[in-house]
Amino acid sequence: MPVPYLLSAAQMRAAEASAIGSGAVTGRLLMERAGRACVTAALEHWPELATAPHRACILCGPGNNGGDGFVIARLLAQRGWQVDVFLAGDPARLPPDARACHEAWAALGPVHGAEALAGSDAAAQADLLVDALFGTGLTRPLPESGPLVDWLHGDPAPKARRLAVDVPSGLCADSGRPMPVAFRADLTVTFHTAKPGHLLAEGPEHCGRVAIGDIGLARHAAAPPETERITLTDPPADVLKRPGGAHKYDHGHALVLSGGPARTGAARLAARGALRAGAGLVTLAVPPAAQSEAAAQLTAIMLARCGDAAALEALLEDARLSALCLGPGLGVERARDLVTVALAARHPCLLDADALTAWEAAPEALFELLHDAAVLTPHDGEFARLFPDLADRLRGTPQTGPACSRIDAARAAAARAGAVVLLKGPATLIAAPDGRVAVNDATGARAAPWLATAGAGDVLAGIVTGLMARGLAPFRAACAGAWLHAEAARRFGPGLIAEDLPEALPGVFRALEG
Repeated sequence: MPVPYLLSAAQMRAAEASAIGSGAVTGRLLMERAGRACVTAALEHWPELATAPHRACILCGPGNNGGDGFVIARLLAQRGWQVDVFLAGDPARLPPDARACHEAWAALGPVHGAEALAGSDAAAQADLLVDALFGTGLTRPLPESGPLVDWLHGDPAPKARRLAVDVPSGLCADSGRPMPVAFRADLTVTFHTAKPGHLLAEGPEHCGRVAIGDIGLARHAAAPPETERITLTDPPADVLKRPGGAHKYDHGHALVLSGGPARTGAARLAARGALRAGAGLVTLAVPPAAQSEAAAQLTAIMLARCGDAAALEALLEDARLSALCLGPGLGVERARDLVTVALAARHPCLLDADALTAWEAAPEALFELLHDAAVLTPHDGEFARLFPDLADRLRGTPQTGPACSRIDAARAAAARAGAVVLLKGPATLIAAPDGRVAVNDATGARAAPWLATAGAGDVLAGIVTGLMARGLAPFRAACAGAWLHAEAARRFGPGLIAEDLPEALPGVFRALEG
């Protein structure tokens, strides 16, 4: 069974070394299992390949990824396939386990040098094209030209299904960024667990479908320490727990701050998200001039006047308030006045949108105000305003690996801010100041592209605030909120607009009940 966390390339190597060092497995055995997992996944993904022998073209690299390729070649040949194998490197310099797999294949068929690709029709005639070149081990850029790059970057096999072993060659396993070109696969088979690069940046479009092969590491390799682990968000069944007989205030009171006239919509979306997330009460705090506008749109959500910082201080005297949300539609000038007061109250507090942009000129001043019950929920643009140096590291084409990833950036941002950072994207990242990171995967089969709609982020801010109002710790609330938000979008489907997200949550909760 795949484990519920991701491993960087270095962590994966450590897991393999730990398992081998325990004596429970050998490197050769892991290689055999990896090759078999690739063949099994390919035949399951393309059932037509399982009905009769076909032709495969396999490019093997100079390391252990190449060893996996030799195993694949041997297993397909044993099924009656015609297999053409090319090696990028000197067979005598292969690592011992890969060399043993090379010798096992060489007893069945020839191994051609990579330079022979240019004059061969093997790729053009192949039904299955296998990239077993570099996988997670690549740390340097590929050559700018030559048969390998032509094979990776071009279309040498127009009729072939394209399979990558572990990670498409040329793709940084930790960041999902090409260095500078990378193979484009229809199916990527990785082992033990997914790698960050499968989900981040350009990884999903290069990997295609990602299948995880069990090579027997889970029983023998220890997980990284919690503060170094990259977990995957899971269905948050704990959000369903509500004691019977409790009063509405026992489920929390969320306060959402709104902007002025014609600017209340985003805050109303956030408030609706907080209410649907299970907060016992939600109050929308608006300037006096927007009170009538907001009142005409609200029913279960309560309304309070909040014209300035002094008015917010008065509202915060209510000891029953349990979480705050500032930012959606708030207005930059209004945000500057209110954020300081809100954070001084030390309530769980979520800052989004304008509440982040307001500090663009002096992000350090915001960081000094933040506390350990705060959550920041930036999109990429807002992240760059608060953490410009970290955003710069994510730009451009990396020339060496491992390249800086969004995980690295989110983790560094949380440590600097001293608060939880939820960095929005198809793979949403939730980072805590102590180093914990979670990924909410909405790529590949779990993609919800219709979330790219105005107001969806406002609803997410409200959902997380509502969960914090109910008592979930900020990191847990951010993880659960990101999962619920994406699941609601998947449940609703195409045509989604932001108003649909809160209304889809009851169906998500019912499904969680099983």
